[in-house]
Amino acid sequence: MANLNRLGIKVFKTLEDFVGTHFVYTYDNGWEYEWYCKNDHTVDYRIHGGMVKGRWVKDQEAHITMITEGVYKIAWTEPTGTDVALDFVPNEKKLNGTIFFPRWVKEHPEITVCFQNDHIDLMKESREKYPTYPKMVVPEFASITYMGDAGVNNEEVIAQAPYDGMTADIREGRFYDENYCQLKK
Repeated sequence: MANLNRLGIKVFKTLEDFVGTHFVYTYDNGWEYEWYCKNDHTVDYRIHGGMVKGRWVKDQEAHITMITEGVYKIAWTEPTGTDVALDFVPNEKKLNGTIFFPRWVKEHPEITVCFQNDHIDLMKESREKYPTYPKMVVPEFASITYMGDAGVNNEEVIAQAPYDGMTADIREGRFYDENYCQLKK
């Protein structure tokens, strides 16, 4: 059972509180991301703004840990060679993320703007074909604009490509039903 405050709002205390949560957040540089903690070792995400807008990924293996009560660190390396480290503080609706883009992604972001799972070989081939260094480091704070309790291993959360207005549909309750299944497909 989730920890709730006196207003019935979820309070994050344990790792169990965090796993199964779906987030939308906007970095201070304006890039908007959607991210789902699918289980204790896997994440799904869509990118709605920034240089790789339109990219989406399912079943990315990640290291997911609780640093202290209500503070979580997630880190992974993508098939592109991009490294990501996120620190979530959901009780304060904040996070800090650092993305380490290989040089090739900075120079050819269009290659990665796809459903990565269908193009793993292309990601690996591009990683070998183009230069990796110097990496483009993007350290940014972000504001969490949406949090939903999607449950663990919910394949409906990130199940289609991002579209303009999708995050507004999510925030305004037009994308998922009460069981966290998609209304729009």
